[in-house]
Amino acid sequence: MAMKDTGFRINFRCKPSFRESGSRNVREPTFVRHHWVHRRRQEGKCRQCGKGFQQKFAFHSKEIVAISCSWCKQAYHNKVTCFMLQQIEEPCSLGAHAAVIVPPTWIIRVRRAQTSLKASKKKKRTSFKRKSSKKGAEEGRWKPFMVKPVPSPLMKPLLVFVNPKSGGNQGAKIIQSFMWYLNPRQVFDLSQGGPKEGLEMYRKVHNLRILACGGDGTVGWILSILDQLQLNPQPAVAVLPLGTGNDLARTLNWGGGYTDEPVSKILSHVEDGNVVQLDRWNLIVEPNLETNPEDKDDASIDKLPLDVFNNYFSLGFDAHVTLEFHESREANPEKFNSRFRNKMFYAGTALSDFLMGSSKDLAKHIKVVCDGTDLTSKIQDLKLQCLVFLNIPRYCAGTMPWGNPSEHHDFEPQRLDDGCIEVIGFTMTSLAALQVGGHGERLNQCQEVTLTTYKSIPMQVDGEPCKLSPSIIRISLRNQANMVQKTKRRTSIPLLNDQQPVPERLRIRVNRISMHDYEALHYDKEKLKEASIPVGIIVIPGDSDLEMCRSHIERLQEEGDGSKSKTLSSQKLSPKWCFLDSTTADRFYRIDRAQEHLNYVTEISQDELFILDPELVITETVGTSPGMPDLVDSSGQFSGPGARHFAFPSSSSSPPSSPVPRILELQKASQRKRISSDSSVAEALAHSESLRSTKPPLSRTGPINVSVHRSNTTAADFKPSIRPEKTAVCTTDKVSAEALIEAVKSSDLQKFRELHKLGGDLMVQDSTGWTLLHHAASVGSKEIVRYIIDNAPPEILDLTEKVSGETALHKAASLHQRSICHYLVEAGASLMKTDLQGDTPKHRAEKSNDLELAAYLENRQHYQMIQREDQETAV
Repeated sequence: MAMKDTGFRINFRCKPSFRESGSRNVREPTFVRHHWVHRRRQEGKCRQCGKGFQQKFAFHSKEIVAISCSWCKQAYHNKVTCFMLQQIEEPCSLGAHAAVIVPPTWIIRVRRAQTSLKASKKKKRTSFKRKSSKKGAEEGRWKPFMVKPVPSPLMKPLLVFVNPKSGGNQGAKIIQSFMWYLNPRQVFDLSQGGPKEGLEMYRKVHNLRILACGGDGTVGWILSILDQLQLNPQPAVAVLPLGTGNDLARTLNWGGGYTDEPVSKILSHVEDGNVVQLDRWNLIVEPNLETNPEDKDDASIDKLPLDVFNNYFSLGFDAHVTLEFHESREANPEKFNSRFRNKMFYAGTALSDFLMGSSKDLAKHIKVVCDGTDLTSKIQDLKLQCLVFLNIPRYCAGTMPWGNPSEHHDFEPQRLDDGCIEVIGFTMTSLAALQVGGHGERLNQCQEVTLTTYKSIPMQVDGEPCKLSPSIIRISLRNQANMVQKTKRRTSIPLLNDQQPVPERLRIRVNRISMHDYEALHYDKEKLKEASIPVGIIVIPGDSDLEMCRSHIERLQEEGDGSKSKTLSSQKLSPKWCFLDSTTADRFYRIDRAQEHLNYVTEISQDELFILDPELVITETVGTSPGMPDLVDSSGQFSGPGARHFAFPSSSSSPPSSPVPRILELQKASQRKRISSDSSVAEALAHSESLRSTKPPLSRTGPINVSVHRSNTTAADFKPSIRPEKTAVCTTDKVSAEALIEAVKSSDLQKFRELHKLGGDLMVQDSTGWTLLHHAASVGSKEIVRYIIDNAPPEILDLTEKVSGETALHKAASLHQRSICHYLVEAGASLMKTDLQGDTPKHRAEKSNDLELAAYLENRQHYQMIQREDQETAV
């Protein structure tokens, strides 16, 4: 690609992730050079001139805006005044994450030996030696790469193992980010052969750390392979939680799930984390020969799914519910495609098991001996229906069943590395109380357990369920694994680039942001700040963490409950609000509730603190600043004589040449529309029509208010009332549908605008079901498409014609109308909707051989799916 202001081209080589073997490379320099890449989009500022990078829309321009190093992430403008040619061969420091990056100079490609005539003769002469060799076939297997590390006390080389199937396929989305920040040869996809090959390759690397991206099962898998390889010293394992339970990740302060924390900050936490020990326990199973054959269930097995556990081993009620879910999902996987359905199934199974009392006689069929003490009679007296052998404080997605025993001085507090396991019993009541902070019946803290069962009983090992035949199970300490625990990144250190000490008291303004604004303006910090709504001001100690800050914010809300007249800022926060980090990355991102105690308020904010409220009630007023909410009374109704609901400004207040505000409004409505059922959309449409028919004509004077509740509003609630330019209200009878369609077909924007002002209905459809948007897309009229998006109700985006079931986006994609596709997608048109042949807009672009457009649509479809998952999880 040629640089600006120059007449020659710079051809950059591919990113080197290794070096070649051979004598000619012996003198090869051991330092790493910059690897420069062209960028059409670049965040941040130029290292040379300090100015930002002008972003270009990919379809309209293939212009290179920046040159960036893929190792250290330095970026320069693509012009000779900023980027000098001599910089191409300069050595690279590998940037902020140099301590965890494996340099390509460490990795050597090993060429397979060539079978020449001389080599074959030598092979015959020495064949008898190989026969007597004690090395196994595994040792003699050829490996394409070898690692020759250069030890350094400052380095903590990192291996990343990603389970792409964990947490709704979150792993597949994040693996590319790790490859961009690190050497691609230190990032491994666990679906491609597991962790063993990567661990063997790096076994000689000093001070190695591992990042397991997945659920607790992924962590257990990696720890088991480390046991097999017997690495000394054993690498410390950090966790990026992508699964569902993530109890081990919560225990090690990594949180209950991955939201959108930047990969760069995750790498910093892995590097800075403390190494702690985690007890691991053996499970040795022998059949109980003293039982009758009738006590054995036909569906039971003689072996547990795992012979070692890191989190817990349990039997009884909880294992039975997990087993029912597991078996049902295996039989009908299509019915378990969302977290909400899974939770509903769990609840239903738990209720039916409770009513049937399938676990009420558990105590009669087991015998438990802990360090020589028989607990069987105590278990029977308490009528326990579930027994848990717990190794870590967290259980069942974050609950703490051991509680705080120091109050009664009967047992010691729970630890990861004390060589003891906690034995806890539950009744149905105490198991339910776990979710509201309760704990189970503490039975024992011991080093060895012998559990004898006299009938087939459901059990689970770290979430893997089964029904075990009558057996004798012995639990004993196996070993201790090195784990990385996430810690606070400073004690009393001043902020970066701030030489002033932390003040004793902080006065901080708190602002809240809605989920829609967060998703729509995610990568624009300034616009997101403008869209925020003030909650109030809190005064806190300068070294406060976010847990303390949360208590102050909730107290602020309680103090504001007494007021009669409320604004958006005083509406009560929903229980699911969370903090946003607005300073440490080039975008805002959420902080997990379980990690609030690890973050100081001065780390994530400066003068203002931002929080995300997924159930925020949004109120907008035409003609006022977005940051200044309108007054509403305590019932949520708007005050003022000219109040009107469900109305957007017409074209007179929003010129067609600037569709962005309208597009954001359409996005807001259409995203909620797609998470609602078809019936609810139809009902809301009918309700909206009745509202429109009963309301008086809108006056051009006075504000027009929009009241929308984020949690249950559909797109139909946003159906606008059209305000003509003239004072008299015209009906659609004066403008025929044929006239509007003819104006669109002729691409006559001026005539089309006049017809609309005279009362033309933008929702008209012809006999085949084509909307005005279909016609505009088919003739490629960008201006009319933008005008319709700016003025029509949002449901027009996904209306389908009768013949092939196409939306306007289908039509635009099949006709290579890239700009129109972009307008429709940004307005919120569904990318998951299929026509009668089952094709999405992406498929239509592929069939028309527009692969670049198909790639763009696929990327945006992926983003829409994430938004739908977030909405569903919030519910």
